[in-house]
Amino acid sequence: MDDSPQSDRSCARDLARASSILADAAAAGHISLPAAQLAELVASLGLELHAQSPERAQPAAVELDLALAHTREFGLVLSAGPGGLDAAVPPGDYRRDRHSVHAVAELTDAADFLRLFRRTIACRKLEAQAGVRGQPLPAARLERCFDALLALAACCAEGTARARFTLDVLALRVVFAEGALAVAGARCALAPPQRRPHPRPIAKIDKLLHPGTLGIVGVSATGMNFARIILRNIVGSGYAKERITILRPGESEIDGVRCVEGLRALPGRLDLLIVAVNADAVYGLVDEIIATDAVDAVMLIPGGLGETPRSREAAAAMAARINAAHERPGGGPIFLGANCLGVVSHPGSYDSWFIPLERLPKPQKRPERNAVMLSQSGAFMITRLSQNPWLDPRYMIAMGNQTDLTHGDLLSFFAERPEIATIGIYIEGFRDLDGLDFARAVRRAVRSGKDVVVYKAGRTDAGAGGALGHTASIAGGYAVFDSVVRHAGAIVAEDVTAFDDLFYVAGALHATTIAGRRLGAISGAGFEAVSMADAIEVDGFAMEMGALAPATVDRVREILKAKRLDALVEVANPIDINPGADDEAHIAIAEAFLDDPNVDAIVVALDPTAPAVRALEESRLRPGHDLGDPQGTVHLMPPLVARHAKPVVGVVDAGRLYDAMCVRLMDQGVCVFRNCARATKALVRYVEARLAAASLRDPSTANPESPKR
Repeated sequence: MDDSPQSDRSCARDLARASSILADAAAAGHISLPAAQLAELVASLGLELHAQSPERAQPAAVELDLALAHTREFGLVLSAGPGGLDAAVPPGDYRRDRHSVHAVAELTDAADFLRLFRRTIACRKLEAQAGVRGQPLPAARLERCFDALLALAACCAEGTARARFTLDVLALRVVFAEGALAVAGARCALAPPQRRPHPRPIAKIDKLLHPGTLGIVGVSATGMNFARIILRNIVGSGYAKERITILRPGESEIDGVRCVEGLRALPGRLDLLIVAVNADAVYGLVDEIIATDAVDAVMLIPGGLGETPRSREAAAAMAARINAAHERPGGGPIFLGANCLGVVSHPGSYDSWFIPLERLPKPQKRPERNAVMLSQSGAFMITRLSQNPWLDPRYMIAMGNQTDLTHGDLLSFFAERPEIATIGIYIEGFRDLDGLDFARAVRRAVRSGKDVVVYKAGRTDAGAGGALGHTASIAGGYAVFDSVVRHAGAIVAEDVTAFDDLFYVAGALHATTIAGRRLGAISGAGFEAVSMADAIEVDGFAMEMGALAPATVDRVREILKAKRLDALVEVANPIDINPGADDEAHIAIAEAFLDDPNVDAIVVALDPTAPAVRALEESRLRPGHDLGDPQGTVHLMPPLVARHAKPVVGVVDAGRLYDAMCVRLMDQGVCVFRNCARATKALVRYVEARLAAASLRDPSTANPESPKR
């Protein structure tokens, strides 16, 4: 590529010409560019549009589809993938990133997008075709093409001075034949600019999470309705009654909490108002909240607002009034919900969920809670936390249908919070252009050292329809979401089980150091050792079994000799140390692997059913040979994990009889799974994300074959 000043001036002139062509077409009212202007636009990008398709003379030509397209959720997205007949193959028939790749235009550059494109089958075919002619991949030509498209995107981006129109799509059919790239077909369409709501004053999210004063509307004086359960949960969480006000006409107090007639009778401004009334009563109450400006943050619990055909018009009008209030000085109140389970804020000492505390206790599982869970579905959070309380979030926020606050708003807020290390998010759909805000926030969060784990419902048409009906979400295309959000830096889970594993492992291993992708695998059972080795590749990324240093081999042999297992075990990686190995052997060999400079992380299966392992709460056969024995794994492994910066994942692959062993280990901060393949896959995905995040913070560490995230 020519990097001379003259070349820079020429590129600037070409870009100005491209922008002018689009502006002139928009001013003339064109929706699609006429042929002459289209050819001129392509030429201004340094390309040439051929009237005759070169592939007609070259049957073996490789076709690519490149596109700069405006998406409802993410704005301008650059995409690249197979063209011609290959494009007709459904993306689902390919492994992840092998069909097409996508990136938010403002979050990539030409070299980065080329690294992303190298993952695709289209690029592999292009490289193979060039190789037939004894040529390398035309990387410089591709990079110039990507650079031109991204420069055009910068001129047309939402919010720029030229945003009198939106570049709806610029699609190029590119053919590689006779050793050259050529544009065999093009299409360009324009659209009116996409309108965005006013920015929400997201600094007020702090009032939502740490309210100094709190009000509740809808508490029954005689029955146990949702609002009264919420009141009892708040008080039961340690929030002082004197800081709570119930808005209830005709009552002086309920459950020892003072009541007032309504908003205009409040003795002072409220940080947070929780609204748990019938859906039909919400509309007027919201208008009063806006008019009085007596509240900074509002939580809308009721469902049925915008989720049914009958309510959508009224809910949209209410959202418009809330949006208009954000133009006022101070930005007006922020609203969480509607159809919202609420918030659990441990630092704020309150729990507004309407799930009784006896049904979902939230014990602290780590010395300092440093995780956040955001979810459109309250039930999603409840079931995740019920099954794995070691997720242990500092804050849990159910967003509902995003009448006001969005995914992008909340993630933007937490991306800047230094006390937060891991963020888990369940998404059903984005509001218009909020996916762009979300991707920007993912990038900021990851660059600041956080792990962001995301699961989006709606991978299939049926799933997308279910999401739409649940919280009035607008579910977009999953393939674009997956590619764009991973490129921004998030760890994207393909299903609920993967989300559980990845959010858990991110929280458990966040403080560890990941210097590479070399794995050490230890087990007392042959099938587990093989299963670990089989699970080291996930979605095209693979760890490798580290080659043990000679000193490590000698050290492990000495351990085995001391345990009289040397004649039964071959020292290798993975290693099957035999069911005769006791707790001490497992821990000593694990430490030898951790000390090896050729190993970056280990998975160790702890063999609870092995007779020599102290894994039972009480052993009738060998009294004292149980979890209480100081020589047992539950006593030896936590100090091992604390001594080493490298990731350690333990596996207890056995039934309920060994739940106590898992609980004891997990309570002491040891990352434990109940299946070795599942443990290894989660670790592999996490290592991939951590290495990508490191290259994002320091591009000099990036693998040339891997995209910068």
